[in-house]
Amino acid sequence: MKENPEKLTRREEELMRCFWEHGPLFVRELVALSPDPKPHFNTLSTMVRALEAKGYVAHNSFGSTYQYYPVVSEEEFSRSTLGSVISRYFENSYLGVVSALVEEEKISLGELRSLIDRIENQNR
Repeated sequence: MKENPEKLTRREEELMRCFWEHGPLFVRELVALSPDPKPHFNTLSTMVRALEAKGYVAHNSFGSTYQYYPVVSEEEFSRSTLGSVISRYFENSYLGVVSALVEEEKISLGELRSLIDRIENQNR
Protein backbone atom coordinates (compact mmCIF):
# COMPACT_ATOMS: atom_id res chain seq x y z
CA MET A 1 0.00 0.00 0.00
CA LYS A 2 1.20 3.51 -0.77
CA GLU A 3 2.84 5.46 2.06
CA ASN A 4 0.10 8.11 2.01
CA PRO A 5 -2.86 6.45 0.31
CA GLU A 6 -5.61 8.63 -1.04
CA LYS A 7 -8.73 8.74 1.09
CA LEU A 8 -11.80 6.85 -0.02
CA THR A 9 -15.30 8.22 -0.20
CA ARG A 10 -17.99 6.35 1.71
CA ARG A 11 -19.22 4.78 -1.55
CA GLU A 12 -15.69 3.78 -2.62
CA GLU A 13 -15.20 2.10 0.75
CA GLU A 14 -18.48 0.21 0.23
CA LEU A 15 -17.19 -1.00 -3.14
CA MET A 16 -13.93 -2.13 -1.55
CA ARG A 17 -15.94 -4.11 1.00
CA CYS A 18 -17.62 -5.91 -1.94
CA PHE A 19 -14.20 -6.80 -3.35
CA TRP A 20 -12.90 -7.97 0.04
CA GLU A 21 -16.00 -10.08 0.61
CA HIS A 22 -16.43 -11.51 -2.91
CA GLY A 23 -12.97 -11.35 -4.52
CA PRO A 24 -12.47 -10.39 -8.18
CA LEU A 25 -15.57 -8.86 -9.77
CA PHE A 26 -16.76 -7.48 -13.09
CA VAL A 27 -18.60 -4.15 -12.94
CA ARG A 28 -21.85 -5.92 -13.92
CA GLU A 29 -21.43 -8.13 -10.83
CA LEU A 30 -20.96 -5.02 -8.68
CA VAL A 31 -24.22 -3.67 -10.08
CA ALA A 32 -25.97 -6.93 -9.19
CA LEU A 33 -24.53 -6.86 -5.63
CA SER A 34 -25.61 -3.25 -5.07
CA PRO A 35 -28.77 -2.52 -3.08
CA ASP A 36 -31.82 -1.08 -4.78
CA PRO A 37 -32.06 1.33 -6.42
CA LYS A 38 -29.21 -0.14 -8.48
CA PRO A 39 -26.56 2.36 -9.58
CA HIS A 40 -25.98 2.73 -13.31
CA PHE A 41 -23.23 0.55 -14.83
CA ASN A 42 -21.30 3.63 -16.02
CA THR A 43 -21.40 5.18 -12.55
CA LEU A 44 -19.86 2.09 -10.94
CA SER A 45 -17.38 1.73 -13.78
CA THR A 46 -16.17 5.28 -13.16
CA MET A 47 -15.90 4.66 -9.42
CA VAL A 48 -13.93 1.43 -9.91
CA ARG A 49 -11.53 3.18 -12.29
CA ALA A 50 -11.06 5.85 -9.60
CA LEU A 51 -10.25 3.09 -7.07
CA GLU A 52 -7.71 1.75 -9.55
CA ALA A 53 -6.16 5.20 -10.00
CA LYS A 54 -5.88 5.49 -6.21
CA GLY A 55 -4.09 2.12 -6.08
CA TYR A 56 -6.77 0.08 -4.30
CA VAL A 57 -7.75 -2.25 -7.16
CA ALA A 58 -6.20 -3.58 -10.36
CA HIS A 59 -7.74 -5.47 -13.28
CA ASN A 60 -7.38 -8.43 -15.59
CA SER A 61 -8.55 -8.02 -19.19
CA PHE A 62 -11.00 -10.46 -20.74
CA GLY A 63 -11.46 -9.23 -24.29
CA SER A 64 -13.05 -5.83 -24.01
CA THR A 65 -14.14 -6.24 -20.39
CA TYR A 66 -12.22 -5.96 -17.14
CA GLN A 67 -12.39 -7.98 -13.96
CA TYR A 68 -11.23 -5.93 -11.00
CA TYR A 69 -9.60 -7.28 -7.86
CA PRO A 70 -8.37 -5.68 -4.62
CA VAL A 71 -4.65 -5.01 -4.25
CA VAL A 72 -5.04 -3.55 -0.76
CA SER A 73 -6.26 -5.94 1.93
CA GLU A 74 -8.97 -4.96 4.37
CA GLU A 75 -6.40 -5.26 7.17
CA GLU A 76 -3.99 -2.87 5.41
CA PHE A 77 -6.82 -0.42 4.81
CA SER A 78 -7.98 -0.60 8.44
CA ARG A 79 -4.46 -0.03 9.79
CA SER A 80 -3.90 2.89 7.44
CA THR A 81 -7.24 4.46 8.32
CA LEU A 82 -6.66 4.04 12.05
CA GLY A 83 -3.17 5.51 11.71
CA SER A 84 -4.59 8.47 9.83
CA VAL A 85 -7.21 9.14 12.51
CA ILE A 86 -4.63 8.87 15.30
CA SER A 87 -2.30 11.21 13.43
CA ARG A 88 -4.98 13.77 12.61
CA TYR A 89 -6.91 13.83 15.87
CA PHE A 90 -4.47 12.61 18.52
CA GLU A 91 -1.12 14.05 17.32
CA ASN A 92 0.21 10.50 16.76
CA SER A 93 -0.36 9.66 20.43
CA TYR A 94 -1.67 6.14 20.89
CA LEU A 95 -1.73 6.86 24.62
CA GLY A 96 -4.02 9.79 23.83
CA VAL A 97 -6.37 7.43 21.99
CA VAL A 98 -6.52 4.98 24.91
CA SER A 99 -6.99 7.85 27.36
CA ALA A 100 -9.88 9.20 25.30
CA LEU A 101 -11.49 5.75 25.17
CA VAL A 102 -11.23 5.40 28.95
CA GLU A 103 -12.49 8.95 29.58
CA GLU A 104 -15.47 8.45 27.27
CA GLU A 105 -16.15 5.08 28.91
CA LYS A 106 -15.76 3.25 25.59
CA ILE A 107 -13.33 0.88 27.31
CA SER A 108 -13.57 -0.13 30.95
CA LEU A 109 -10.68 -0.24 33.38
CA GLY A 110 -11.15 -4.03 33.52
CA GLU A 111 -10.78 -4.27 29.76
CA LEU A 112 -7.72 -2.03 29.94
CA ARG A 113 -6.16 -4.22 32.65
CA SER A 114 -6.90 -7.30 30.54
CA LEU A 115 -5.19 -5.66 27.56
CA ILE A 116 -2.14 -4.79 29.68
CA ASP A 117 -1.96 -8.40 30.94
CA ARG A 118 -2.15 -9.71 27.38
CA ILE A 119 0.65 -7.37 26.26
CA GLU A 120 2.83 -8.32 29.23
CA ASN A 121 2.30 -12.03 28.52
CA GLN A 122 3.23 -11.57 24.84
CA ASN A 123 6.48 -9.83 25.79
CA ARG A 124 7.69 -12.65 28.04
